[in-house]
Amino acid sequence: MKKALVAVALFFLTLTAVQAQKLTGAGATFPYPIYSKWFTEYSAAHPGVEINYQSIGSGGGISQVTKGLVDFGASDMPMTDPMLASSPIKLIHIPTVMGAVVPIFNVPGVTDLNFSSDVLADIYLNKITNWNDPRIARDNAGVHLPDQKIIVVHRSDGSGTSFIFTDYLSKVSTEWADGPGKGTSPNWPVGVGGKGNEGVAGLVRQLPGAIGYVELIYALQNHINFGSIKNAAGNWVKASIDGVTEAAASAKMPADYRVSITNAPGANAYPISSFTYLLIPAHPADAAKEKVLKDLLSWCIKSGESEVSALSYAPLPQNLADKVLSTVYSLP
Repeated sequence: MKKALVAVALFFLTLTAVQAQKLTGAGATFPYPIYSKWFTEYSAAHPGVEINYQSIGSGGGISQVTKGLVDFGASDMPMTDPMLASSPIKLIHIPTVMGAVVPIFNVPGVTDLNFSSDVLADIYLNKITNWNDPRIARDNAGVHLPDQKIIVVHRSDGSGTSFIFTDYLSKVSTEWADGPGKGTSPNWPVGVGGKGNEGVAGLVRQLPGAIGYVELIYALQNHINFGSIKNAAGNWVKASIDGVTEAAASAKMPADYRVSITNAPGANAYPISSFTYLLIPAHPADAAKEKVLKDLLSWCIKSGESEVSALSYAPLPQNLADKVLSTVYSLP
């Protein structure tokens, strides 16, 4: 009897050790609102599991996960082939949700604006410097535009949101593509930097005449005006879940999920849309943590996707969610 009780006690101690895990992650601010919600809910439903996610930007997330400093990373920018090849840790991209980057602005007396692609690019190229510029007025008939200098705001940190925004600008502006180009930390021709989506949103709110770019949820949460953009079909569209979903509909999804959906075709496709990814080690060093991480990922896909629309993200299409779930189940 005594031996049996000891065996039972050891079993429960082992079970507790497996369940009591602390996972650390770092990266993109773009999906932080939904990740914060998911990780809190998962921990509440799995006593002993703690998930610490630091919203430090995609560049920081890629750096930390490739160095083995965190259990998983997060990025809005798919890692390039050279980045993957140079990483000491083999990483797998797991798409989680889709979202929109929106142009936010603080123009006194103006609550809604249209931005054609060439105008948006030229504002960030410092070629359009005043709000009453004729090219802005051309797209905003009837709007009283003040004679006020444009204050350009961009991210100061390595940012997946910047990658999405500059990926779009590179597709619609040859001058941008041949100049600053796309990336998490481009050489911005003009402007002031804010750290994270939070920092950019804060600066735009504080500075009359400012324009910036953030993930949709940050504009909504901070009650900042954001504009409509002329899409590839020539239609003015404002960011929405349906517009992001339509942008993804035409994408040819590769086996490793690394894809761009900016400037996508479709009558109502929102042009600055993107997937965001968790970066997961393919060969984990800690089997117990990997077991919890796999369960977390499967929970996010099976249960978490139903919650994303409330935070203005677009859920993965069901066929893609099924494919991602198979990838998760195939992890070691």
